[in-house]
Amino acid sequence: MTTATFKHSITGNEPPQDISVYLQALWYDAKNNWQKAHALIQDLEDKDAAWIHAYLYRQEGDNRNADYWYRRVGKSRPAVDFLNEWEQIVTAFL
Repeated sequence: MTTATFKHSITGNEPPQDISVYLQALWYDAKNNWQKAHALIQDLEDKDAAWIHAYLYRQEGDNRNADYWYRRVGKSRPAVDFLNEWEQIVTAFL
């Protein structure tokens, strides 16, 4: 799957069946379902989930919480817009 095909899948009603939980969370986020995206990764303890967690909290406007999660990944809050960061994360997980 490419970033372009992943983006195209967002026009559907369900995420592609063979994608990781991380990509599922990003898919639901793109569908404006923050709660579902967060629910998918909130109990995962790895760095991949932490990166998505950081992005979701940044998007929500909770920069303090976002910064905590970015630190767990060894990253700083990016200076790019949300769409750019979303694409970076999707590309990294594909």
